[in-house]
Amino acid sequence: MREVRFSLERWDMQMPFAITGHVFTGSDVLHVQVSENGASGQGEGSGIYYFAETGESMLAQAEGIRSELERGADRRALRKLLPAGGARNAIDCALWDLEAKRSRRSIWELTGITPTKVVTFETVGIGSLAEMAAGAKRLDSPRIKVKLDGDDPLARVRAVREARPDALIIVDVNQGWTFAQLQALAPAFRDLGVAMIEQPLPRGGDEALEGYRSPVPLCADESCIDTGEFAQAARRYRMINIKLDKAGGLTEALDLADLAQEHGLELMVGNMMGTSLAMAPGYVLAQLCTYADLDGALYLTRDREHAMRYEHGVVAAPTPALWG
Repeated sequence: MREVRFSLERWDMQMPFAITGHVFTGSDVLHVQVSENGASGQGEGSGIYYFAETGESMLAQAEGIRSELERGADRRALRKLLPAGGARNAIDCALWDLEAKRSRRSIWELTGITPTKVVTFETVGIGSLAEMAAGAKRLDSPRIKVKLDGDDPLARVRAVREARPDALIIVDVNQGWTFAQLQALAPAFRDLGVAMIEQPLPRGGDEALEGYRSPVPLCADESCIDTGEFAQAARRYRMINIKLDKAGGLTEALDLADLAQEHGLELMVGNMMGTSLAMAPGYVLAQLCTYADLDGALYLTRDREHAMRYEHGVVAAPTPALWG
């Protein structure tokens, strides 16, 4: 019989991190460990903050299916037992890790994906023009993601561009604009060399994008949670940002990636903050993506043992001692 352990953990951030409508001061995660026949796998979930997921709500979901997991429920069964979200993500990733450890095969052998170099975006949170420019200068990566809301977005991007003329820049609005703002700002962002605009309009309020030809590619984040929301997002966006907490695990995320590729959409892998244990399965998905945003662990005051390494934006593959 399996042994299943759930625990809540708090990982503090080095400083507050602001996006549209939310300020992060730390990451409250559900840690899952599943052990069977002498092998043990682990996973981590941070939840979906804009769906009001918390550590306590994720733990309650996980405890609700403890007996099924102890009796051997696999990843396929898991998708029927829990909805997409942080709890399912943590359990799904733990089951992947358990399968790798039990079979003595790497995650690359299990998925048939070949690992290559991953360069992650590093992120500038919302602040004053001076703060954002200084933040951009401190970043080690040649790729920068700029968080924006409706307050002086063009001036903020200009400040970051002046501070880092060498960088590939994308922006993430986290649902913070109107369609009129997008229409007005997109040409100016194109002229500043912005490569992509992520989630400019609110989830459920982006129907105006159907038929709109943006001069800068648009990427769905909050507007595409999992495969069930793909068809609508594909009519409105040219790229999908897949996050494991949204999708409810690597299993669903890989299916969503296949679906996007079949329909000619580009992909990005993102994160909902967390330690290297959260970034590790994202690294697998990054092999299928144009862009990777796997910088969450960099903003914490500490990380897990066997943490992933970052150097000049290049992320080292996770070791089996961490995950997979």
